[in-house]
Amino acid sequence: MKLVEPPSCNSPSAIVFIGRNRAGQWVAQEQSGLYGGLFVSRAQAVKYALFENGHHPETIIELAREIELDMGEAPAIASAVRRVA
Repeated sequence: MKLVEPPSCNSPSAIVFIGRNRAGQWVAQEQSGLYGGLFVSRAQAVKYALFENGHHPETIIELAREIELDMGEAPAIASAVRRVA
């Protein structure tokens, strides 16, 4: 029997931001800081975001500006964003 960890967020309306940080790593972070992580590729960041948000690509937003992983508060929202899906 394989146990799978359930998504951290059951709400399909949770926005997940993805983008690069100053070091060039990919960041995925839920808007309120509920979950997030650092990734070596965009594909891995998107895969993580989809798993955590219950497979709702419409709620993933890729930022045009840098984003730093901050689990203490909501990330700064860039003025220029584009939807991933």
